Amino acid sequence: MKTAIVISGALLLAALPAVAAAPQPTKPISASFYSGTWYEVARTPNGNQKDCHAPTSQFSSAKGGKYLMTQTCRRGSPAGPTKVWKAEGQIVPGSGNAKFKARFFGLVNQEYWILDTAGDGSWGIMATPGGNYVWLMSRKAVMTPAAKAAAIGRIKALGYNTAKLEQPKQPPA
Repeated sequence: MKTAIVISGALLLAALPAVAAAPQPTKPISASFYSGTWYEVARTPNGNQKDCHAPTSQFSSAKGGKYLMTQTCRRGSPAGPTKVWKAEGQIVPGSGNAKFKARFFGLVNQEYWILDTAGDGSWGIMATPGGNYVWLMSRKAVMTPAAKAAAIGRIKALGYNTAKLEQPKQPPA
């Protein structure tokens, strides 16, 4: 009986999808990535961003080579009430600016990797190291259809299931 339970448990675990780690960043990222406003164009669904519309991340410099990050969501619609999260961030040394750590509420640490950017810096693909979450960020609230398709194609090429991506609405430019 115990053997049957162990085998059944092993088969159940084997049937669960494995979470692959995010691919390592392959190119250095310009320090300018960590300044100004980024608009979220697509993301893997996650509990913190449920009912999150018109999401943005605002980066600004802080003391000691750190930066401040303010993330804003609007609830219900792109014009709805705002919810704001603030974090302090720092580039991971030796990563070519492609990895950073953010501390939310002074307690919660999260590392993010910049997996790719457009040649002109107009969009970036950001992910968590475990491969569970990915975001497409843009310098403009609305990307052109061609640029958006190319960036989402790149996310797919990095191994993410793009059919699961949410595409939150941004206010028109």
